[in-house]
Amino acid sequence: MPSFDEVLKEAGEFGRFQKRVFFLLCQTGVTFSFLFASVVFLGQAPGSYWCRIPGAAEFSERCGWSLEEEQNFTVLPLRLGNGSSSGECERLDMVWDASVSCASPLAHHDNRSVGNLPLVSCHDNWVYEQPHSSIVSEYNLVCGNAWMLDLSQAILNLGFLVGAFTLGYAADRYGRILIYLLSCLGDGICGIIVAFAPNFTVFLIFRFLQGVFGKGTWMTCYVIVTEIVGSDQRIVGIVIQMFFTVGIMILPGIAYLVPTWQGIQLAISLPNFLFLLYYWVVPESPRWLLTRKKGEKALKIMHNIAKHNGKYLSPHYSEITISNDEVSNPSILDLVRTPRMRRNTLILMYAWFTSALIYQGLVMRLGIVGGNLYLDFFISGAVELPAALLILVTIDRIGRRLPFGISNIVAGIACLITAFLPEDIPWLKTTVATLGRLGITMAFEIVYLVNTELYPTTLRNFGVSLCSSLCDLGGIIAPFLLFRLAAVWLELPLIIFSILAVVCGLLVLLLPETKGISLPETVEDVEQLS
Repeated sequence: MPSFDEVLKEAGEFGRFQKRVFFLLCQTGVTFSFLFASVVFLGQAPGSYWCRIPGAAEFSERCGWSLEEEQNFTVLPLRLGNGSSSGECERLDMVWDASVSCASPLAHHDNRSVGNLPLVSCHDNWVYEQPHSSIVSEYNLVCGNAWMLDLSQAILNLGFLVGAFTLGYAADRYGRILIYLLSCLGDGICGIIVAFAPNFTVFLIFRFLQGVFGKGTWMTCYVIVTEIVGSDQRIVGIVIQMFFTVGIMILPGIAYLVPTWQGIQLAISLPNFLFLLYYWVVPESPRWLLTRKKGEKALKIMHNIAKHNGKYLSPHYSEITISNDEVSNPSILDLVRTPRMRRNTLILMYAWFTSALIYQGLVMRLGIVGGNLYLDFFISGAVELPAALLILVTIDRIGRRLPFGISNIVAGIACLITAFLPEDIPWLKTTVATLGRLGITMAFEIVYLVNTELYPTTLRNFGVSLCSSLCDLGGIIAPFLLFRLAAVWLELPLIIFSILAVVCGLLVLLLPETKGISLPETVEDVEQLS
């Protein structure tokens, strides 16, 4: 009986059918990038804000003041008494009642008495210039609560982490397309609930769940695409990540056009429901069906692929070789039980962690320069496109391993040079730092491809999801590492980044080259890779 790769070659390795499925699933990369980076716009600074004195709202309404007049009368006493205070995080410990005159509310306080009034921290009486522009103003994530904004992103990354374990396992056990569709449904529903969350606790719970389902859509669509094309076309996995970059470039446009955070949240969540239509056009992975002893279903799908590609399967393709191994459910132990699987797993975990930590660290570092948020964010996405183009040019000519290692080493050296460049030539410092980001972006995109090629079909979705969970851990650690070390020395994070990247570049050279080889079907196939 012919093997699956032989049947795929006869049916067309990247024909009209695969191109259609590939294009449809690529849209998942756009929506996942929206979720991944949305906190930048959901959590925008709400403009100016100030703390109200108790009773000021009723008093202002009685006196017929505008909001600007109320702000002047509320903040002015605080500035008279304490010139260092802006009135954002503290207020005077006083109450405006009926005894205060509308014409001159400060008349009974001379400068000295105002200065003697005690200050108290503001807790929930903030007034915002743009009250519904972001979750910061919606849930009062300012002053002592500012850390909660970072918590919201950490919770999302935690959701990615849980989704990698649970839905990665489920996709290997119950099927790729089933978990993909359920993840799209869950992503959309949770996104809507997040937009209308009545309080911050509900917001965090469903943002976590949206992270779980969002990771399920991204990882599963990537695996489906990789499994239905031939070995020479697996670089389509790199092109999927170009759609992630396209999403990064589209997001600031959405945020610019939609004035409220609820509108932005709905705009990035609702497209997930459109992906449910894929039920009728995207088949289950025939590779996965073979591992579950469902050869007839797999062959039926292959006939359909051949028909759409304008090919015809010969009559002797009436059966496909099925592994004699018993059907088993994926286990973490399977990833480390044999020597080469163990080596691959540990190196790939470190590569995922390093790529995410350095990538997010460099993005945040470049973002500190200020300027136009929408334009800067667009440009930061645009500089990632050359990374994908470099991969497409090199990866089929010289293989995966060498570009993987070199990109990490270049990123590490660029970070090291940037750390010691003088501050008086900022253009050179920014240019070298951008080169570092280009290198780590290449490494980040290659690790996706290599990870899918180094695991057998029985463990592929689970293995990719488990290893990429270290990416989410890196995303959680990145802001804390960057800002804590920068407080000691501004360039210290770059030194750490350079060490991590160079070590990663050397380690990935120990992985086997996967250029042009068939995807491994079993653990034994992986052990035979040299």
